[in-house]
Amino acid sequence: MYRAVDKEGCTIDFLLTPTRDRDAAEAFLRKAIRNQGLPAKITIDQSGSNAAAIKHYKCTHKTALTIRHSKYLNNVVEQDQRAVKRITHPVLGSKSFWAAGCTIAGIEVMHAIRKGQLATANDRPRTPVEQFYALAA
Repeated sequence: MYRAVDKEGCTIDFLLTPTRDRDAAEAFLRKAIRNQGLPAKITIDQSGSNAAAIKHYKCTHKTALTIRHSKYLNNVVEQDQRAVKRITHPVLGSKSFWAAGCTIAGIEVMHAIRKGQLATANDRPRTPVEQFYALAA
């Protein structure tokens, strides 16, 4: 599972893939950039597939992305992922990859609602229950 979080801790995007290789990492990078725009810096852990995907993206699209390898700056991602991992642990026994993906997508949406990431139509803040029912409507 790939997750991207900005420096304030807001979830940018996520992607569940069957493998963790350069192609999967690059697919996630393209998806995140398509939805959120090109960042100035990307902080990653020591994963070789992430570094290879970013370098390939930089060469292909001629961009000036800065890659930072930092264990401590990556803590924002790890701390945000802790709440999701706690809930997804029971999902590990899913019968199909599609079902696991749908379940994790729902968990990610509920996590975003709890963090207050969904925009409201008016000035008054909504409770998580009101935000959920607004999505369902």
